[in-house]
Amino acid sequence: MADKEDKKAKKPGKVGPEAEQAAKPAKGDKAPKAAQAGKGEKGAKAGGEKPAGEKVARASERSVPARLKVEFDQKIRANLTEKFGYKNRMQVPELDKIVINMGIGEGVADRKKVDAAASDLALISGQKAVVTKARKSIATYKLRDGQAIGCKVTLRKARMYEFLDRLINIALPRVRDFRGLNPKSFDGRGNYSLGIREHIVFPEIDYDKTSEVWGMDITVCTTARTDDEARALLTAFNFPFRQ
Repeated sequence: MADKEDKKAKKPGKVGPEAEQAAKPAKGDKAPKAAQAGKGEKGAKAGGEKPAGEKVARASERSVPARLKVEFDQKIRANLTEKFGYKNRMQVPELDKIVINMGIGEGVADRKKVDAAASDLALISGQKAVVTKARKSIATYKLRDGQAIGCKVTLRKARMYEFLDRLINIALPRVRDFRGLNPKSFDGRGNYSLGIREHIVFPEIDYDKTSEVWGMDITVCTTARTDDEARALLTAFNFPFRQ
């Protein structure tokens, strides 16, 4: 009898409902800090979070404005207001956008040339180019509707100012026999167009790796109402107009 009583004593007793509730943590209680820290580390690894130093570096790069944009806000806007007597800040003409277009007539026979031109234009502008297609079929030129014949890109804001800076200070001085831009190439609504015969004048293009040379049309669109205002704006940006 004594042995049976000892075995009964060794068996664990059943836990009542009151004891189970006491063992469970309350809803408001938080998990231990060590467990939370472990979960946080796993979540950071799974989410692929980057170091704080890299985030700060990227944020500082994005916050740096374009050089010509700063010059326009600090100097050019005040000079134009004084010259034309604007009464409102919004009347001062500004750059709206820059459109770059490359027509590849040889793309009718070979689509690869259009793709090569689009990749070069993306390097020049820093933005992916859009492939333009024919709107109608022309039998004389062996052209069909929807066939790729060129590429274009539209730049705005920071990329527009950065491209304009490289165009004025780097690309145009490298043009052969350059004697200045035509000061009459305005359309009457404040937009200026110019043509470049060789796209290799931009330093982003490697001449040794380029199979062919293409020309491009560049249109600078402004908010000016007249050609005189647009000419004064572009002159303030040091456009090399022919005298």
